[in-house]
Amino acid sequence: MPQRELKGLGAIVTGSTGNLGSATAKALAQAGAKVLINGRTSEKKAVEIVEEIENAGGTALSLMADVTDEISVKRMIEMAATEFGRLDILVNNVGPANKGPVTGIPYEDWRNIMAQKLDSAFLTIKHAVPYLAAGGRGAIINVGASSAHTGNPQRSVDVAAKMGLAGLTGSLAVELAPQNITVNCVAPGRFHKPGTEVSDHFANGIPAGREGDPLEFAETIRFLVGPHSRYTSGQTLHINGAWYVSIN
Repeated sequence: MPQRELKGLGAIVTGSTGNLGSATAKALAQAGAKVLINGRTSEKKAVEIVEEIENAGGTALSLMADVTDEISVKRMIEMAATEFGRLDILVNNVGPANKGPVTGIPYEDWRNIMAQKLDSAFLTIKHAVPYLAAGGRGAIINVGASSAHTGNPQRSVDVAAKMGLAGLTGSLAVELAPQNITVNCVAPGRFHKPGTEVSDHFANGIPAGREGDPLEFAETIRFLVGPHSRYTSGQTLHINGAWYVSIN
C-alpha cells in the first residue's frame, strides 16, 4: 500500500499547471492531500491535472486566479479552506523568467516580475496563515532557484525576486514557528521539461551529469511538508545535482 502521510490535509500549489508545479500537486495528492490546482491562463491544463489526480483516487479542484491580485488570492484561499474543510499546505510556485542586461530592462518588467514572484508569495501567505495555524501543522514552501545564489548574468530581476523569497522564508520561519507553521524555500536547478530533448549537461557543469526529473523535485516538497519534517524550518534547500553547493 502506498504511504498516504498527508491524508485529509488541504493544499494549494500556485502555478501548478507548469512543469514542476503539476508534478508537485500530483505528489501531494498521491500522499493523500486534497489539492487546489492554480493557474493564470492554462485552464485546460488545470482541468486535465484535476482529472488525472481524481482518476488516481485523489481529490483536487482547479481555480484560475491571478495571485498578484489580493482579492483573487483571498478568494482562492477561502475556497480551498471551505472545500477541503482545512488548509495545511501552501506551495508558492509562480513566476515567469526574465532575461536581459539591466540597462535594457523596462521598469514595468521589473515590477511585473517582482509582483509575480515575490508579491504573490506575500499575498498568499498573508491570507493563508490563519488557516494554516488553525490546523496545527501548517507548512509553507517558497520555490526559489539555485541560479539566484550564483549571481546569474542578465538575470538580475529573477535573482532579486528569488533571493527575496529566501529572505522572506527565513524571517517568516521565525515569526510563524510559535504557530507551528514551518516555512522553507526549495531552490531547483535544471529540470527536464517533457517534450524537450535531454542535452549533455556535463559540459554545463552539472556534476550529476543530467537534468533533474520533476518527480525528484516534487518528492522533496512532499517530504518537507510531511510529518517527518516538522523540525525543519527557515531553510533553503538546493536541488540541482551538485551544480550549486551551499556550505554555511
